[in-house]
Amino acid sequence: MDQKLIRITDRDNVAVAISPVMKGEVVTVANDTFTAFSDIPAGHKIALKEIKKGEKVIKYGYPIGAAKEDIGKGQHVHAFNISTLLSESAAYSYDRSVAEECIREAEVDKLRWKGHVPAINAYVRKDGRIGIRNSLWIVPTVGCVNRIAMKLEAWGNETLGLEDGVHAWTHPFGCSQLGGDHENTRKILAGLVHHPNAGGVLVLGLGCENNTMDSFKELLGPVDESRVKFLITQESEDEVADAQKLMLQLAEVIKGDRREPQPMSKLVVGFKCGGSDGLSGITANPLVGRFCNDLTAMGGTGILTEVPEMFGAEQMLMNRAVSEEIYEKTVAMVQDFKDYFTSHGQVVYENPSPGNKAGGISTLEDKSLGCVQKGGRAPVTSVLGYGERVTTPGLTLLSGPGNDIVSTTDMTAAGAHMILFTTGRGTPLGAPVPTVKIATNHALAEHKADWIDFDASPMLREDPEKVTNELIKLIGAIANGEKHTKNEINGYSEISIFKDGVVL
Repeated sequence: MDQKLIRITDRDNVAVAISPVMKGEVVTVANDTFTAFSDIPAGHKIALKEIKKGEKVIKYGYPIGAAKEDIGKGQHVHAFNISTLLSESAAYSYDRSVAEECIREAEVDKLRWKGHVPAINAYVRKDGRIGIRNSLWIVPTVGCVNRIAMKLEAWGNETLGLEDGVHAWTHPFGCSQLGGDHENTRKILAGLVHHPNAGGVLVLGLGCENNTMDSFKELLGPVDESRVKFLITQESEDEVADAQKLMLQLAEVIKGDRREPQPMSKLVVGFKCGGSDGLSGITANPLVGRFCNDLTAMGGTGILTEVPEMFGAEQMLMNRAVSEEIYEKTVAMVQDFKDYFTSHGQVVYENPSPGNKAGGISTLEDKSLGCVQKGGRAPVTSVLGYGERVTTPGLTLLSGPGNDIVSTTDMTAAGAHMILFTTGRGTPLGAPVPTVKIATNHALAEHKADWIDFDASPMLREDPEKVTNELIKLIGAIANGEKHTKNEINGYSEISIFKDGVVL
C-alpha cells in the first residue's frame, strides 16, 4: 500500500495528504490503518482521531486552530471546520534554554563545515563584499523619470554588451510622500545603489522631487565615484544623450571586472514563500531551512521576513534569539506589525489567501508554522527594520510584509545576493537578484517548468541531506554565473516599495 499521508510530529492529531485520498479509501499513517470518510486533496489534512468541538487542532506539534464542530477520525480538516486561535494581543516570554540548545546545535554544524566551505567565483567589491552578478542598474530617485530609465535600459541592453545586462528599477514614489513613507522609499533606493550585484549604478533624478539628489547623496554616504554616477534630467539639455555617456563610462569599468574564488560563507541569501500550499511546510520550506542551517554554519547570512506570516509561530523564533536584546527586538518587530494592522482597523489573522486555502492551508497559524520552517533551527543573530542593511552573519529577521514583490525588494535592498522562493501554486515573479523558485510538489515542477528552478518533492521519499546537497550545488552554480534562474532567463524582475501613509 502506497504511503499517502504524512504525520509531521508525534504530537499531531492530523496528517497531511501527500497525494489525493478518495472517500472510502483505506489509508495508513503512524502504524494506524483507517478509512477516509472524505475526499482529501493533496496538501490537505485528515483527522487522525476524533477532535471535539473547541479542541485544538495540532500540526507541526503546535496548534493551528480549534475545531468549530466535532470532527471524526478520517474526516477532512480544513477552514470550514476549524478556526484561528490568534488575536491582536499575545504574551511572550524568552526561553533561554531553547536558544542555548540552538546555539549548541549550530556549533556542531560549524564543526562539520570547518575547512569544507564550498568555493564560489564572485566579484569582489572595494568594501570586501561580493557580487554574484555584474549588472548596470538604473535607479530613479522619483517615478517621474521612469520612462527615461526604461528607454536607457533598452538602449543599454542593445548597445553596451554587458554580460549581466542593464536593469532599470522603476517605481511610483520619491515625491508626494510624507514622513515614514518618504524615508522608506529613500532607504530602499539607497540599498539598491549600494547593492554588490551592481557593478555600476546610474542614479537618475528629475530635479524638483522631495527626494532631492543632494539629500539622497547625503543618505547614501560615500560611494565609489567610478561606479556610481548621478544625473538630474531637468538640468540637462539632452538627458538621454548625457545619461548614455555616463552609462558608457560605467560599462567600461564593469567590463574590467573578473570573478575570483571566494567562500560561500560570503553569500547573503533571502528566504521567501509565495503561493504556498499544504506541502510548503513539509517539502520546500524545510529544505530551505536545512540550507539556512548550513549557510549560517559556514559563516554566511540568511534573511527571513514576511512578519505577518510569523503570527502564530513567532514564539518559536523569539526563543532562538541569541540574546535578550535580540529577543526584545523580535517582540517589538512583531508587535509593531500587529499595531500596523489594528491602526488600519484590520484583524491580524486575515490570512491565508484563497490560493493558500485551495492548496490545503486552513488558518494563519497553519501558514505561519510552515512559513518559518525556511529559517531551519538557526539561532537568530540580528533583527532589522524595513530598509535596513545586513551587517551581522547568521539568521536575520527583517521587518516587512508578506506581499511577494514588496518583501523580495526589501530583502534585495538589505543585501541579499539571491532569494530562495518556495511555492506550491507557482509564480513567475522575480526580484532584482536571482530568484530561485523551489516547487513544493512535482506536479507544479512539471507543469510550470519555465518558472521552477528546483523540485523539492523528493524530500518526501529521498534522504533530505542528499536533496539539500543538490540544492547547494545549484546555488553554487547560480552564484558562479554558470546557471541563471528562470526569472533571469524570462526577464521577470521588478521592485515594489512599502507604503503606509498619505500621498500628496
